[in-house]
Amino acid sequence: MRQPVARDLHFHDLRHTGATLAAATGATLADLMARIGHSTPAMALRYQHAVHGRDQQIAAALSGFAQGKVIALNARSVTG
Repeated sequence: MRQPVARDLHFHDLRHTGATLAAATGATLADLMARIGHSTPAMALRYQHAVHGRDQQIAAALSGFAQGKVIALNARSVTG
């Protein structure tokens, strides 16, 4: 017999999580709009959330940029 899905979990919650994780990997607004099928930026912006630890990655990328290096936000490698 199948176990019931938690009553407070909805399909849209899974969709929201997927879109939020895609945004956290560096997906652009246009990428998110195409991925989740939204036709307006306002709707896709709902999936843009601050992610724990992301501020340190952004700061490192900005420091690298100031030193003439490129640090991809969705990778840990440094080139330049």
